[in-house]
Amino acid sequence: MQATRIQLLQRMPIFGAIRDETLQFLLDRSPVVAIPANGYFFREGDEGQSMFVLEAGKAAVLKRWQGEDRLLRDLAQGDCFGEMALMDFFPRSASVRAVENCTAIELSAASLLQLYEKDLEQFAVIEMNMGREVSRRLRETDERLFLAKMGERDVSADYVFRAA
Repeated sequence: MQATRIQLLQRMPIFGAIRDETLQFLLDRSPVVAIPANGYFFREGDEGQSMFVLEAGKAAVLKRWQGEDRLLRDLAQGDCFGEMALMDFFPRSASVRAVENCTAIELSAASLLQLYEKDLEQFAVIEMNMGREVSRRLRETDERLFLAKMGERDVSADYVFRAA
């Protein structure tokens, strides 16, 4: 099972160029959590101490707006979420709810700190990759916001702020 999990992580941008033994080190310190359909990985405003890699199932990223949850993005196998909390130490900016039964690898800030102490180079690559992923998402969001402001496109027709 660990070999399958290593392969899953290797397909993700955040773990690009990370050695097998480093991924094994992280997996040895990372529980696999099971969240039933309609259960929450975390809620908007919660303190964040970990990120997740969705191993099986589907989940939804939700943002609260005027008393209702609004869908920001759908998540499927191999998607990661929650990494912003590991970078900025702010509360969760959105909720993630399981749409169907899910399993996910939970990578904690503590396990990344242990990697920092063991292998600074591999830790730095993961941190740079997280920064790149967050930057990619910000660029996408900036483009959608710009197009919406210019009246060029109805961004609500995409995944942004659909009612959940």
